[in-house]
Amino acid sequence: MKKEERYEKIREILSRRIIETQEDLTEALRLEGIDVTQATVSRDIKELMLTKVPMGRGRYRYAVPAVHAEGAGFFQASRIARLFRDTVLGVDASENLIVVKTMPGAANAVASAIDYAKWPQVIGTIAGDDNILLVIKPKDAVPEVLSLLDAMVKDAENR
Repeated sequence: MKKEERYEKIREILSRRIIETQEDLTEALRLEGIDVTQATVSRDIKELMLTKVPMGRGRYRYAVPAVHAEGAGFFQASRIARLFRDTVLGVDASENLIVVKTMPGAANAVASAIDYAKWPQVIGTIAGDDNILLVIKPKDAVPEVLSLLDAMVKDAENR
């Protein structure tokens, strides 16, 4: 099965079922006859820019972004500003590492936006549920990246 066909199947599954974890999605794909690994599902979630949305009672489920055009459409400045305004809680740094704190379930979307920005000082991001680790190179570029992140948060507050 081609990747795009699998993506379409994932979108279909998410439109008709509540999927709370990567394991749930892996199992749902297997029930559809698509044999995938958890690593593949993890990559698919990132590439599809799926987000976790609250369901109530402290539970979250995966969802496809409401407006999801390939490429730049998803990353319009207004969408990034709204994403930062609605989800980023704080930023802190140590040595060549920056941690961005987000609302639960929002770290992947924010990390994807940061990755999309292609800042040359950011050599990688790792997103959990509500924290993002940015690895910065060179170390003396940390203040510059903090300034870029601060500008995104301020831009979000001014919209």
